[in-house]
Parts: sequence; structure tokens; C-alpha cells
Amino acid sequence: MKTYALVGTGYRGLWSYCEPLVRNYADVAHLVAVCDINGKRARLVGEYLKKEIPAYTDFDLMLREHHPDVVIVTTKDCFHERYICKALEAGCDVISEKPLTTDDVMCAHILETERRTGRKVTVTFNCRFMDFYVKIKEMLASGLVGDVLSVHYQWLLDTSHGADYFRRWHSIRSNSGSLLIHKSTHHFDLANWFLDDEPVKVNAFGTRRFYGHTREQRGERCLTCPYKDTCEFYFNIDTEDSGRLKMLYKDCEDEDGYIRDRCLFSDVIDIEDSVSLNVKYAKGTVMSYSLTAHSPYECMKIVFNGVKGRLECDNAFGVETIKFYDRDGQCIVIDRSHVRQRPGGHGGADPALRDRLFRGYTEDPLHQMADTRAGAMSIGIGIAANKSMKEDRAVYLSEFLGDFYPEMKERDHK
Repeated sequence: MKTYALVGTGYRGLWSYCEPLVRNYADVAHLVAVCDINGKRARLVGEYLKKEIPAYTDFDLMLREHHPDVVIVTTKDCFHERYICKALEAGCDVISEKPLTTDDVMCAHILETERRTGRKVTVTFNCRFMDFYVKIKEMLASGLVGDVLSVHYQWLLDTSHGADYFRRWHSIRSNSGSLLIHKSTHHFDLANWFLDDEPVKVNAFGTRRFYGHTREQRGERCLTCPYKDTCEFYFNIDTEDSGRLKMLYKDCEDEDGYIRDRCLFSDVIDIEDSVSLNVKYAKGTVMSYSLTAHSPYECMKIVFNGVKGRLECDNAFGVETIKFYDRDGQCIVIDRSHVRQRPGGHGGADPALRDRLFRGYTEDPLHQMADTRAGAMSIGIGIAANKSMKEDRAVYLSEFLGDFYPEMKERDHK
């Protein structure tokens, strides 16, 4: 039986890891301790689960007193590197929520520490376990479209899902690295995984014109806002998600001052709400990608143009559609109307991922489990995109990853 400690007892830490470990994996895993900079929230884990779970605000002390086999990192993105590297130095393996980290310097530190210590970091990309994306991966791997020449990729977040990032710590670049790191790491990892390829070069543009200081009628937070009766984005933290957010954040904010329902139009917001970029891949594929965080509806659209035809994949309004057009003009529609989502978070993807993490696996034919290289390549696109926008140029990933993967520099000169 392996022992686990977790740092970052927020929403995902508690309900995606702590609760399942205690409720569903007690035969193979033991949660020995939890840690959070907010002591009240750390203690809440044991109270909520009605189990004695030691709670810490001092990560180093927790490691010294419990010596876990594995540390699970579910903190703010900007703190991943700190806790990953400390855990590796202490002889622990690490399971890290995506993104691996938020910038090139911290990414380099993680890669160097993992190599030097000989321990292992696993990055949790749950999208690789969603049935829809598994189907796409299987179709591409079968050779249906042949070599992929280009990809058109669009991701739309509506003004419920998308807006929520701008209420939280994610809207501050120093915390999240922007949506290109925090959110798009899912999307970029899927693209890399679908193509079985690695990105080489990125050119990007981004704007913020919907959220942030775009209106004068605003307050510090929804709870006390004088305009909450007329604002279409009013968010009641006391009742949202059956009171879970109140329990985890509002009731604990006296310890760290973190406001979970901050105004969407705050001056502190400094990330983009619309981005557009182009990516060149090592095998020659080019990809156009866009993310909109203020769409009227949620949608993912991805198209693969291959030598044998065109695969169009669309997930909008809860309807999954896959169409393949061959070179003879024939269209094959893959009917997914009968496919029901598996129970569990993210359409059953979270339970499937946890089974691999905690019960182990002997085969991984679709390469769904991700290591630091996959984690680095996904945030690598976001890091390069951020550099591209800041410096107004195309950016090679080898500029900041080439010292760890020398073959990337060699590819750049071919």
C-alpha cells in the first residue's frame, strides 16, 4: 500500500483526490496528511470526511513527519514548482494537476530536479480519458485520415464557465500564467496527443475586451456589490454549488483574504479573454487555435486535414459529432447520440484517471498517462504564446526547453 500526502486543499484537492482516496481506494492507498497555506481549509478535509487526517500549513514539516511515497499537488498553478521540487528532493514521487507550472524558469527547475533525484512526476490530463477524445485518438491512430497536414482548433467557453476564471485567482497572470497556461494546457496536450507529435514554433495574438475594467458599474466582489440586483453576472457564493464554495472559500477567507467571488470587471485582471495562435509541429503539421472565454455557448471544434481526407469533430450543446470526408466526396458520420457519459467528474474521465494513478496499470496502448515531457510540451505552447505576444515575434520552444531535449534544437535547423 502506498502512502499519499496532498498539498492544496481547494475544490479539486478535496473532491477529486482526498475524498476518493478515503472512500474508494483505501485498500491500496492511504492519505497520511494534507497541507494548505490556509489552515482552516486544510483542517476542513478531515472534518468533511469525518476522518482523522493530519492538517499542516508547513509543507516541509509534513514531509518530515510522514515521509509519503507520493505527493499530490493541487495548489495554485504558480506554486506547483515549489512543492513538486521539494517533494522530489525528499525522495517522493509526485502527481501534479495540470498545468505542470506557469513559466519557463520553473519548468526548467522541475525537469532538472526530476532528472537529478531519479523520482517521477505524473501530470494529470483527464481529457485524455474522456470517451469523445479517446474515440478521436483511436480514429487518428487507425490511419483513417493518413498523415495530418493541418489542424483547425477552436474552443469556446461560455459566460458561466469562462467568466468563472475571471472571478478567481486565475485572472491574475502571476498566479496562472494566463488561460493559455491554465486552461489551454488541456487543449494543447490533446493536440499533441492526437498528433503524436511535438510543437516546434508558436506565433500568437491576444486581447482582453470583455472582462476587466470594461464597465464603471462594478464592485470589489459580488457579495457586497451595490449593482448585484442588476448585474447579469451576479454570482451568489452562499448558494452556488450547494454551498460547497461557501464552505471552502468564503468561510475560510478570514485566514488568507482570498475572495472567490471577485468582480469580473476588476482592475486586477491582467490576462487575455480572447487568444489566437499558430503552431508548427515537428512532423510538419500546422495548427491554428483560438480560445474565447466569453462565448454565448460552450463548444469544442477540431478539424484534421489529412492526405486521405478530413475529420471534423464537434462537441456543442452537449452533442458530440464526428464526420469523416474521404477523397471521393463521401461523408461518414459517426453517430454518438447513444453514447452516455460515464458517472464521475469530467464525463467519467476523473475516475478512469484515478484508477490508473492509484491502482496501477500494466498497459497503456493510447499513451494516456502523461509524464513531465508531455507536461512541458503542453505548457510549452502557452509559454511560447505568452512570449510571442509580449515580444511580438514567433517563438521556438527550443529556446527554453532545448537544454533538456537537445533534439529540439536540431529540428529547428533542418
